[in-house]
Amino acid sequence: MSFVMVDAPPRTTPAPTPPRVVGDAPVASRTTGRIATGHVVLAVLALLSIFPVYWMFATAFRRPEDMLSSSPIPWPLSVENFRYVWDTIPMASMLTNTFVMAGAMAVSQLLVAILAAYAFARWNFFGKQVLFMLFVGSWLVPFQVTMIPNYLLISQMGLLDTVAGVVIPNLCSAFGVLLLRQHMEAFPTELLDASAMDGQSSWATLWKVVVPNMKPALAALGIMLFISAWNEYLWPALVLRQSDALVQIGIRSFLGAEGDNWGAVMAASGLACLPIFLIYMFLQRYVVDAFVRSGLK
Repeated sequence: MSFVMVDAPPRTTPAPTPPRVVGDAPVASRTTGRIATGHVVLAVLALLSIFPVYWMFATAFRRPEDMLSSSPIPWPLSVENFRYVWDTIPMASMLTNTFVMAGAMAVSQLLVAILAAYAFARWNFFGKQVLFMLFVGSWLVPFQVTMIPNYLLISQMGLLDTVAGVVIPNLCSAFGVLLLRQHMEAFPTELLDASAMDGQSSWATLWKVVVPNMKPALAALGIMLFISAWNEYLWPALVLRQSDALVQIGIRSFLGAEGDNWGAVMAASGLACLPIFLIYMFLQRYVVDAFVRSGLK
């Protein structure tokens, strides 16, 4: 028996596929150009958003005699404005009062949003769509339209100059109801059916099944409601006539007929922004996750 060695045919490497061309430019290069353009636009928008915050702190760290300077870099640096603010107004108690007010408003709005969103997402009743559209429509009504009726109501209830007078007209947030309704409509119906088969009531299902599985969305909504309440100025300024009640009212005390102390205003504003910066810095992933998941099913 003899074996004959036969040379295998040479292997040929296939030629690379040229990039698909649309018009005069390849698709890959056009996609890269769009991504680069998008990054440039986002960078410009980020700079425009950050610049007012930077200018606030730049003015706060200037010396009192340089507070009207137009130089973009504050030099020499000075903490005199912060020291003046801390010695002039009770900043610590104002921050505490503001934290209590914002926390009470956020918790109440979150509770009402949970109950209303669960009803809109899981129950069918007469006038459901009309009632939901009224909720959404109330979100579009400017606050200035309802400000005077709310003020008269708070005055008749004897709640002027109280934190309760600030919180009660804001017990419901249409934005919170709308956001949680999207999440609850995407909630797996199998879990709800299993809870019903176990004999759980709707109330028990909400607090034992739905709420524990929606902690990221609830945390994100709570953060946003807290930030919105913290930044509220017009309604607290109208209800609370005491200058040392909330930090927003305290900042206004540096603006007077005899002159505006912009260095102190910026320093007080910077101190008022620090708690919000810290909260958002550590919990921003919950906010992003809530918006990403709100449209998914």
